[in-house]
Amino acid sequence: MRRHAVLWSFAALAALMLVPFGVVALNAVKTPAEYATDGPLSLPDGVSVTGIVDFWERVDFGEKLFNSFVISGSVAVLAVVVSVLNAYALGIGRVRGRLWILVVFLIANTLPQEALVYPLYFLTNKVGLYDTKTAVVVIFTVIQAAFGTYLLTSTLGGFPRELLEAARVDGANKWQTLVRVVVPVSRPTLGVLFVFFFIWTWNEFFLPLVLLISNDNQTVPVALGVLQGQRMMDATMTSASALLGVIPAIAFFLIFQRALTRGITAGAVK
Repeated sequence: MRRHAVLWSFAALAALMLVPFGVVALNAVKTPAEYATDGPLSLPDGVSVTGIVDFWERVDFGEKLFNSFVISGSVAVLAVVVSVLNAYALGIGRVRGRLWILVVFLIANTLPQEALVYPLYFLTNKVGLYDTKTAVVVIFTVIQAAFGTYLLTSTLGGFPRELLEAARVDGANKWQTLVRVVVPVSRPTLGVLFVFFFIWTWNEFFLPLVLLISNDNQTVPVALGVLQGQRMMDATMTSASALLGVIPAIAFFLIFQRALTRGITAGAVK
């Protein structure tokens, strides 16, 4: 009985969390006249994609979607690679000053983006990378890798020494040990980091807003924020923009849900 009560509680909580998404989806397929007449909670008479099509064409959403995928995917891959290399040196290699290096990474994770925006703007402007996707990829790779390094270092600090010794006996050097032993064993954790890095970067707004001023380079959150700030959308188009903005992240999460589940389960078992 207790188990069923817990399951029902989780189901009710999940349904409650889906209510805002349902309201947004409902209003996205309404006409402006239906929204003005019946309000945001009424059911539409039919499915109207006018708001979705108008928003897609107005902001060239396909281009913004491509920019977000390129930036988020590149950051997720590069940040995982950098995190693994750093954590391998700190967690397994036990380099000198390991504790202080981890403190630096921890401090980097606590700095607000508002404190970083002017130095990053000045630096990217000086090196000629301002208003380029490359600058955003490099910056967020460093930011995400700081968290990944801090997390993976503690994980690899408890890596089974028997496996490392066995690889060393078989003649593997440090690079071969990393690629053939450490990475395969740590794959569930790396999968979790990859998913989180992608979604976190996808949802970033402030730094891309400052560093990507050209319309051709803007990401999905920046395009949504700029257009809403100009007050160029009605309620149905606003709902359509919110729906289109969140669907890709949800789809990515669902595609990689198995990797996320395996990583969390592996951490719990360990």
